[in-house]
Amino acid sequence: MSDHRRAAYGVLGWAVAHGTFATACALTGTRLFPGGAEWPDWLAAATAAAGGGAALATVRARPVRDADVRGGPVRPFVRGLLWTACVLSAVSAFSLLMDVLGLLFLQGVDSPARAAHHALGAVGAVLLAATARSARGGGPGGPGGPGGSGGVPRVTSPEAPRRVRYAAYAGALAFVPYAAMKLTWALDGTFAGVSGAEMRERSERNGASGLWLALESWGLDGTVLLAALGVFLLLGLVRPWGRVFPRWVPLPALRGRPVPRWLPLTPALLGAATLAPYGVIGTGYLALCSAGALEMRRGDFPTPRDALLVSWIGVGAFALYGLALALAARSYWLRTGRTAGPRIRM
Repeated sequence: MSDHRRAAYGVLGWAVAHGTFATACALTGTRLFPGGAEWPDWLAAATAAAGGGAALATVRARPVRDADVRGGPVRPFVRGLLWTACVLSAVSAFSLLMDVLGLLFLQGVDSPARAAHHALGAVGAVLLAATARSARGGGPGGPGGPGGSGGVPRVTSPEAPRRVRYAAYAGALAFVPYAAMKLTWALDGTFAGVSGAEMRERSERNGASGLWLALESWGLDGTVLLAALGVFLLLGLVRPWGRVFPRWVPLPALRGRPVPRWLPLTPALLGAATLAPYGVIGTGYLALCSAGALEMRRGDFPTPRDALLVSWIGVGAFALYGLALALAARSYWLRTGRTAGPRIRM
């Protein structure tokens, strides 16, 4: 089975799961979006149905260059429907990051139904994007590009192109102000009018887990640790050691072996589907607040100006990192795909 068909059937499975889930929530009054309105739940169900139908259409109508499958070219309308469903699914995954953070640090989630909806949205965005790209007959999963059916490893550079590497470095450096701010609080310093002691009191008052509070008592911030792991992932997508396990890997049996393609791509694609929309939408909101078009709530900070400063540091880091992660993941996907040609022995 070609990579395109696997992606399309994956979309079909996702469409059944997400569509059934959203419909059940709409009928039972379980709201998946803030605000309490019912229509967004039905929109999520309709998005799943449209994406599944479009994926099924691409299986029956593959590009004529694909000699393994009969059928005419995929219509532009079908590809447009796939991309529209992809964007709407990415919006559904908007708060997945906060759910993941809550689970990693044993704090739980605000709503299990919304957390499941965010996860389904992220998975759907990745599968729909893969199917839409492969439906063109080129690119990842297409017959003329990496990931095509019946192919073998493609000979490419072990590292990403220069512009992608520079984007990755920029995404990594975006976390420097964020890490400095968080570590200032973790080490009992004061930033934006709030001291480290006040920040820990607020964390405890807001239901932070024992693990989170223990890390802060040791001068460590959980989000900074996750940011370090994210930077490691981002650099691995653009550097040679992200394709072949390097000599400094702790397990000797892995050294020199190819890195399984899914190992970095799975967290990279899910992370990009979550962080890129979160960062872009958040940046737009903060820009309106900075221009005075919207009012910035001060929250736990002394003034709205302090809250705006902290928000720009956090959202700016996630926006740049999310976009860089999307570019790096695409480059890695292209460079590690499979296409016709001489077989490489590794």
